[in-house]
Amino acid sequence: MSRVVTFGEIMLRLNTPGHERFSQALTFEAALGGAEANVAVLLARLGENASFISKLPEHELGQRAVDELRRYGVNVSNMIRGGNRLGLYFVEHGASQRASQVLYDRANSAFSEAEPAEFPWRELLTGADWLHWSGITPALSENCARITADALAAAKHAGLTVSFDMNYRAKLWSPEAAARTLRPLMSQVDVCICGAGEAAGIFGVNAGSEEATAEALAGEFGFTAVMIPQRKADTADSTKFGGLLYADGQSFHSAQHEITVVDRVGAGDAMTGALIFGLLRQLGPQRAIDLAAAAGTLKHTIPGDFALFSLAEVEAVAAGAGGGRIQR
Repeated sequence: MSRVVTFGEIMLRLNTPGHERFSQALTFEAALGGAEANVAVLLARLGENASFISKLPEHELGQRAVDELRRYGVNVSNMIRGGNRLGLYFVEHGASQRASQVLYDRANSAFSEAEPAEFPWRELLTGADWLHWSGITPALSENCARITADALAAAKHAGLTVSFDMNYRAKLWSPEAAARTLRPLMSQVDVCICGAGEAAGIFGVNAGSEEATAEALAGEFGFTAVMIPQRKADTADSTKFGGLLYADGQSFHSAQHEITVVDRVGAGDAMTGALIFGLLRQLGPQRAIDLAAAAGTLKHTIPGDFALFSLAEVEAVAAGAGGGRIQR
């Protein structure tokens, strides 16, 4: 079984009930989430040996994050413990024309204040086949950027495949700052997940079509595969979700699935996790992008960050099943 290591920050997620606004809410619903942790949870659900590495405080909230990941089958044996704060983020779910909102309270978290010396990467990656990270992590602090660079160097030295999800967050850094930090790291990335808008805004790669942009990214940085998620308004009442994968010198397109949104947060992470699964299992580019799009579609139906479904459910959606009928 392949071993995937994901690296990043997990936070306590506080939602307003239903579709209440922050200004209305008298209570908040507590959960856990974070991009790289979300990927690890889905991979574990699909049957992979997935590990998550981060730094969490020793107190009860830090332990809750550890327990929650362990509950879903994620290996947390290499978690670094220490610091004082678990990062927080608040979610207000939009409806109709009102967009959802996210507010971060992650400054001075245990993870953002972590020191490079706390992460012995050659030991932490022993036995691994794959390392996954996202652009959120180096945005959090200079130390996090250094720790990320150390992780990539160790991963490439050990011969791991490295995947990267741009996951650009305008509330964390500017496009210029992101480009300065991320560009030098791209030579150590094999698989890139990046929206067409992110490719243009961060890397200055805008080749016109999404197919040409994916090919241009692969050509500029030497990626073996590039995935571009696609979310398109089909009509005033319908949104389609799918993806494009550029690999082996060709573009592969998934079906465009109609979605009804319960919770958008984590859909891209589910898509990334399923892509990694497909590539690890050597299912071929078309099968990988089909599973990725199906996983992202399913995640829109599940509250919270984590994609809590089985491989059989993903395969069913990829094959065109669905429609919301009761499974008897």
